[in-house]
Amino acid sequence: MSGPNTISVEKLYRLIGTTSAPSLIDVRTEEDFAADPRFIPGSKKQSYEKFAQGFLTDAGSINVIICQRGAKLSHGVAALLRQAGRDAISLGGGIEAWRDAKLPLIPAAIIPTRQVMGNTRWVTRHRPKIDRIACPWLIRRFVDPLAEFLFVPPDQVEGVAARFDATAFDMPEGFWTHRGNTCSFDTMLTEFDLQTAPLLQMAKIIRAADTDNLADCREAAGLLAISLGLSRQFSDDLEQLQNAMVVYDALYRWCRDATDETHNWPVAAKAAE
Repeated sequence: MSGPNTISVEKLYRLIGTTSAPSLIDVRTEEDFAADPRFIPGSKKQSYEKFAQGFLTDAGSINVIICQRGAKLSHGVAALLRQAGRDAISLGGGIEAWRDAKLPLIPAAIIPTRQVMGNTRWVTRHRPKIDRIACPWLIRRFVDPLAEFLFVPPDQVEGVAARFDATAFDMPEGFWTHRGNTCSFDTMLTEFDLQTAPLLQMAKIIRAADTDNLADCREAAGLLAISLGLSRQFSDDLEQLQNAMVVYDALYRWCRDATDETHNWPVAAKAAE
């Protein structure tokens, strides 16, 4: 059971990937981080020493502080933040407890270089439909909540990536793209080591919709229809992405919590009695 001002790994895991996810700050020492250079999904590395010098997080969000064992570093940083009026708690047992529970960890080496403000920057073709919405959803919910996404003409993606230090994705060539019969969302699940059961279920739906293999998954036709409707509804790609996030949030929660639930019309059910 978690103590005061702590959160258990089980409870945190349930929050990650949802709109209720807290801000995750990894304050492990460089030595501890070098021994296992992986992140809890959505977390960002920050030196505990900066907090001792007065560094503060943004106001308004709950901060979960992560260290090696959930001891002095995370409790100290959380206490400093609370003293400054921020909402902060420690992860009980630290990253060791998370690892012992066999929960997903993202290899630090696969995360693109962060910008000056600490966020990653990605670029792809404009007028997104499915994969180019699903991938940003995955990144913002599990890798970098502050990630930037640039949507540009297809023939400008490579140049924008080079000039603006952005990572290209879902292009005909490159690293973050389709591999064989899979799509870019599948590639990201593999490379970020996020192959959990709910995300793999999502990937099946996204892949079938994105590659026009609707017979492979009955939910794919619905996702395709909604995606095309969103594309027609919004002329601004970023506005489309913002509004589509709720679609993928709902799809994730269905894959995680509701695949066994059905729905029927109460009148018909009563008539059948």
